Amino acid sequence: MHVDFLPDIILGNIFSYLSLQDLRSSSLVCKRWYSILNDEDNDVWRLHCIHKLAEEVLSSDLLSSTPTYKTKLKAFHHAWNPEDCSRNIYIKPNGFTIHRNPVAQSTDAVRGKIGFSHGRHAWEVVWEGPLGTVAVVGIATKEATLQTHGYIALLGSDDQSWGWNLVDNHLLHNGDSQGNYPMLNNAPKYQVGERIRVILDCDDNTLAFERNYEFLGVAFRGLPEKLLYPSVSAVYGHTEVSMVYLGQDSW
Repeated sequence: MHVDFLPDIILGNIFSYLSLQDLRSSSLVCKRWYSILNDEDNDVWRLHCIHKLAEEVLSSDLLSSTPTYKTKLKAFHHAWNPEDCSRNIYIKPNGFTIHRNPVAQSTDAVRGKIGFSHGRHAWEVVWEGPLGTVAVVGIATKEATLQTHGYIALLGSDDQSWGWNLVDNHLLHNGDSQGNYPMLNNAPKYQVGERIRVILDCDDNTLAFERNYEFLGVAFRGLPEKLLYPSVSAVYGHTEVSMVYLGQDSW
């Protein structure tokens, strides 16, 4: 039987065995294939999620901001990079959460798997353990260091990283405080478990944040035209931080 005569459900089952790269190519073959693969919540993407994502994360509310199977899968492929983190950090089996081991006199950081140099991207960060004395959320280039001695605001300590210290509401870059953030009198401090949305606009070269869906304003301007990666740095033993990519890009 010619492939054009196969029912959609059979085609979908075949597509579920293809790699993501092959799926992207397949979507360009014809309108029918594009229509099948453009349905972000069909069995193609559901089966890929089941094959790649841990059952515990699919049944939790961590991915509640990614409503379709395809967006969940995309978030997984943008999650923390187990090959690009401090030796004192490991990625939990769910694939989205780091755990910092209780190592004294050390500050430790991690980057996401994929960096961005164009377009507008957003991801959520949830600090799921104590903040400690320093807890920084932001972005970093590949040149930024991921581990250092002592307890410092590592993210933002050099010219290759930009961060918001959730403990004292200071913006940090190149080892200096760039002022308080958000620009409010008596701005509330971050509470463990709140969702922070990080918004990176590579076309406008800005970084901004939201907290619990409230826009807090632009934090940094004049970002370099380099690959910029989601990043956090932490000091507290056993603290855990999750990151879920929300932005849109083409596969």
